[in-house]
Amino acid sequence: MTVNQGIEAPATSDQDDKLAAIIAEQEAIFVARQPGSARLARTAQGALAGGVTSSWQITAPQPVWLSHGQGSKVFDVDGHAYVDLHGGYGASLAGHAHPAIVRAVQQQVGCGTHFAQPTENAIAVAEELTRRFGLPQWRFGNSGTEATMDAVHLMRSITGRDLIIKVEGGYHGHHDSVQVSVMPEPEDMGPAARPASAAASSGIPAAIVQLTLVASFNDLDGVRRLLDEHPGQVAGMIVEPIMMNAGIITPAPGYLAGLKDLLHSRGALLTFDEVKTGFTSGPAGVTGLSGVTPDIICLAKALGGGVAVAAVGGSEAVMDHVASGGYEIVGTFNGNPLAMAAARAMLTEVVTPAAYATIDALRARAVTGIEAAIAEYGLAAHVVAVGAKGCVVFRPEPVRDYRGFLGVDDRYSHAHWLFQHNGGVFLPPWGKIEQWLISVQHDEADIDLLVANFRRFAAAVAV
Repeated sequence: MTVNQGIEAPATSDQDDKLAAIIAEQEAIFVARQPGSARLARTAQGALAGGVTSSWQITAPQPVWLSHGQGSKVFDVDGHAYVDLHGGYGASLAGHAHPAIVRAVQQQVGCGTHFAQPTENAIAVAEELTRRFGLPQWRFGNSGTEATMDAVHLMRSITGRDLIIKVEGGYHGHHDSVQVSVMPEPEDMGPAARPASAAASSGIPAAIVQLTLVASFNDLDGVRRLLDEHPGQVAGMIVEPIMMNAGIITPAPGYLAGLKDLLHSRGALLTFDEVKTGFTSGPAGVTGLSGVTPDIICLAKALGGGVAVAAVGGSEAVMDHVASGGYEIVGTFNGNPLAMAAARAMLTEVVTPAAYATIDALRARAVTGIEAAIAEYGLAAHVVAVGAKGCVVFRPEPVRDYRGFLGVDDRYSHAHWLFQHNGGVFLPPWGKIEQWLISVQHDEADIDLLVANFRRFAAAVAV
């Protein structure tokens, strides 16, 4: 885990004008080189709500329509190749068309893709997850949202309590209980010492919002206060052990262990949402990095090598509650044979010790190169990277919670994204929020292009 500090350069009104002109120029380049994406975006307005398949794909200056991926690259409908560091928001740790995933999926397709009955691969996947994460038993689902939904239900069912705690700025999917204070506006946040519970979107009943209490990340005292103010009422807490809805925010020393001890002292449970961090931060996620094993772990994204799958793991006491019928984890596609075949290949053939060694070396190469450019051009920025993920935070000091993240200048993030995209590197849109992903199929040349594009951006925006 690395955090590297940059040098502060104060913005001026002239700098604001310069940055606006740079963004306008890069957006014009972006649109001019992608007429095919523009055409499909117009056509899609007739059949797809908003012209896209997910609201997160509505990005300025226009959505990017892709045709295929191979290895470390993706290709848009206009024929441009990109080094794919978007990684499907963390799902594409295997890269694209990885031979092991292709082989497993092709073999399973020929044997049937759905039975709504268990297949032997499910045992192998669960056993490997136990070996990595330390929780004895697992169930499967189809998305991170499903996994966190079951985790919240489990905590409430086991304890017989209604309230849960989540972190301000944390995203755990789009079910009602966690659609609270995801990206709250300043006027809705409440005081720093007592974050308010704010609905993240329309359609979330006020009664449910009131059942979700909010604490700041890295704030054990805030969690203690909520437990004291609601004695015997809190079922548990769900938290990303490394926050990844606000760039990358790492836990302070002792924070995760402190959460577990604090919650257990009050009869409440701890869930790690490792949907984004599982496998990308290391072979056993943040659970392995921290040495803190929660009561429940949620996995998805990278687990399936690009095939939709999720997993919920629990302690013996937690999963005995499921096995005995105290709470039913159900779903027609749970443990789908296609997903289980892909997950088994991912765990046993793709995310190997050798693969992580390569990723570690590439991460170091990226951090070193970008850090050097930050220092050379005097940018108010720093790099945060862990495992296969990393980001540039356009603020001089480290961020420890969501409110600190609000101080990051998203104009620089957007300009950087445009420079990378126009230069042949596909990063996630919403650059202030998201992270790059290094897959097992990336190489030094891919990382060198990322660094070279960043250097061009830094030179352009430097004061």
